[in-house]
Amino acid sequence: MNQTHVTQTPAAKSLGIAKIGAVAGVVAIGVVAWGILASQRAEAELKTSTESNALITVATTKPVSQGGEAELSLPGNVQANTDAPIYARTSGYLKRWLVDIGTAVKAGQLLAEIDAPEVDQQLRQAEADLLDAQASYQIARITADRWRGLQQTDSVSKQEADEKISLAETAQAKVQAAQANVQRLRELSGFKKIVAPFDGIVTARNTDVGQLINAGGGAGPELFRIADVHQLRLYVHVPQAYAAAMEPNLVAEVQFPDRPGFVYKAKLERTSSALDASSALDASRTLLAQLIVDNAKNELLPGAYAEVSFKLPASASTAFKLPANVLLFRGDGLQVATVDASGHVVLKPVTIGRDYGSDIEIVHGLTADDNVILSPPDSLTDKAEVRVSQPTGVDGSAAKVAKS
Repeated sequence: MNQTHVTQTPAAKSLGIAKIGAVAGVVAIGVVAWGILASQRAEAELKTSTESNALITVATTKPVSQGGEAELSLPGNVQANTDAPIYARTSGYLKRWLVDIGTAVKAGQLLAEIDAPEVDQQLRQAEADLLDAQASYQIARITADRWRGLQQTDSVSKQEADEKISLAETAQAKVQAAQANVQRLRELSGFKKIVAPFDGIVTARNTDVGQLINAGGGAGPELFRIADVHQLRLYVHVPQAYAAAMEPNLVAEVQFPDRPGFVYKAKLERTSSALDASSALDASRTLLAQLIVDNAKNELLPGAYAEVSFKLPASASTAFKLPANVLLFRGDGLQVATVDASGHVVLKPVTIGRDYGSDIEIVHGLTADDNVILSPPDSLTDKAEVRVSQPTGVDGSAAKVAKS
């Protein structure tokens, strides 16, 4: 059997080496490309993970509508319809007092008497001065009449007659002045009897027998205080959001801590027609409203605290109820942070109404479809992207929100 030997030429050997090198190059390029792609993929994943971890996770809630007939409950302060301090109009010592606290009195009823010997002495002196002035006037008048007659016979000059007539007129003026002084002192002496200016209840007695009394409301203390309590004035500070609903004759229900289970009616009489910008009762400006409560049975006490409830029509309230921790206190006013459909923050200025403690009332700035962020961080900015966790409504139920 014959064997055939194939001998490769140098050119063939070079071609084989070239093919091997080309394959190796392709493999190397593939390895390098794969490494670059893997690196880019890892970098993208790292970037995505970093950005995802950098997002703030927030919880949201839906506003609860306060639509329908709204009930507005506010604290109130009760005062007597008429409340007056009683001061002495003459000085002296208290001789006796006849009424004490809690006593019902009528207009003109005697409350106390003052012993004022100095006033009595001044009155006696004034009466004596009046008698002296009247006697002097009588002589001057008679003299003037005589000189008028003498003038008619030309026995005296006109100048002398006029002087006598003038003296008589001066004496008459002194009599009138003395009469006025006597009348003044008689009235001042009448002030020794302190009487009630109107029907009411004695709510304070700040004097006792033998106490020195100084005349006037500025120098001396008040002796008594009398209050007319058959009607009571009830004052309420109404938030600005409800000021327009405070119309005359609006009826409110009133409850008192000392009268549990009893509900009284109060009618709105008038308002101050101006908002109190200095009020610190709440974050909104308030309108002072005055209501009248009938107290014919004397069951209610002036100075009492009251809880006043107004029934307002649906048009008077377009408010929402939210937890108090949704508020952001910024330099440009109260704001609430919401999340839009793209998962970005939208800061909205709001106006609050009533404060329920853990909850508040938003009367302007929100809609029922807003997703409100609970406990927003102070660093939260407008248009910032956030991640929304499982939201809950104010009542604890799940609410639908936009996905980030």
